[in-house]
Amino acid sequence: MAISKDSTQIGFIGTGIMGGHMARHLQAAGFKLHVYNRTKAKTDALVAGGATWHDSPGAVAAESDIVITMVGFPKDVEETYLGAGGIVERARKGAILIDMTTSSPALAKRIAEAAAKKGVDSLDAPVSGGDVGARDAKLSIMVGGDKAAFDAALPVFQLMGANIMLLGAAGAGQHTKMCNQIIIASTLTGVAEGISYAKRTGLDPVEVLKCIGGGAAASFQLNVLGNRMLEGNFEPGFFMEHFIKDLTIATEEAASFDTKLDSLQLAKSKLEALAKKGYGRKGTQALYKHYNPD
Repeated sequence: MAISKDSTQIGFIGTGIMGGHMARHLQAAGFKLHVYNRTKAKTDALVAGGATWHDSPGAVAAESDIVITMVGFPKDVEETYLGAGGIVERARKGAILIDMTTSSPALAKRIAEAAAKKGVDSLDAPVSGGDVGARDAKLSIMVGGDKAAFDAALPVFQLMGANIMLLGAAGAGQHTKMCNQIIIASTLTGVAEGISYAKRTGLDPVEVLKCIGGGAAASFQLNVLGNRMLEGNFEPGFFMEHFIKDLTIATEEAASFDTKLDSLQLAKSKLEALAKKGYGRKGTQALYKHYNPD
């Protein structure tokens, strides 16, 4: 498939915190969009810019050459793609289906198999970079699937991300995202603990972050989320409940090949405890509240 802003119709399903930014980049580049979101109001700005609203994911797929999804949980992905009247059933022959949700590697393989039977390509392409990366079109995009489909979709990926790689067959993108989330879980825990240590030793934690943020500890978790912790800003760039979902998938996948990941389990248990206290719809930086509840 040759991608052209004049002829390629793109469907975008899931226009929330990250998906909304991603879809706007495609629209700004001149692509005609077909959109769906469970909360219709979240598509209003896109529709005002010329996108066409549809009342179901399947209806979007029926009008699109490329279909991109950015939804919440694996069950949402499964229903959206494999449910009656869903994306796979209604997709155009020769279309490319791209799931950018963080989801199950096994589900990505099932979707790819179902799509192939319909004469449709499927890529699993989860992202990393949070709301800032989505806003600035600097996401890391980890892709699994057929190379020809990846090559065809690359110009679209390049409008949303800056580090885009094909890692292997279907499911490889999701496995790579699990690696990403496992590392983030440990790093985020370290940031919350380091800031808490600074406070208790009488240091100014703001100055500490300025000092160490340019050294070996530098990371998005430290320099962006660490500062949000200190500001008491726990609004979501990425929902805690979605991160728990990711870590649950990682735990299940690791168990399937007899691997125990201690740091992952530690972070997951702390996040789950906070979610029970009402922080599930806050950002992942609210892990700070485990160490600083007052």
